[in-house]
Amino acid sequence: MSNPRVRKIADRIQVIVAQMLERRIKDPRLGFTTVTDVRVSGDTQQATIFYTVLGADTPAELASTAAALESAKGLIRSEVAKQLGMRHAPTLEFVHDALPETARHLDEVLAKARAQDEAVAASRGTAYAGDEDPYKKPRAEDADEDLDEDLDE
Repeated sequence: MSNPRVRKIADRIQVIVAQMLERRIKDPRLGFTTVTDVRVSGDTQQATIFYTVLGADTPAELASTAAALESAKGLIRSEVAKQLGMRHAPTLEFVHDALPETARHLDEVLAKARAQDEAVAASRGTAYAGDEDPYKKPRAEDADEDLDEDLDE
């Protein structure tokens, strides 16, 4: 969707659909639905609308929201066509966006890894494996002179 015209159409569809869900669609199965993204094909014939449902914990709640969106699809498409003023209105497809669940899972995995790192750091000893200062030091000059005398003899 690199075409700026297609991106503008997608942004406008997102606004129209969000307003429709907020103001005109009064289906009790809908729940608190948020339109997260809209992707329009290059020929503007198909629009995929990604949505999330806040507070929908069970698959039954997600299924009822999907059914409500499916039943309101015709009304939403006619409003999109009227407000866009295009010759052909794009067909709408609603897809549940799994991004929040994926982000929550990643947060849990990162918190678990952080806890394991802290446990390893706490169990780590304070004794060094070798000397406290493992770097080589320059030799003292008097030790070099003693070696030179030993070599001369």
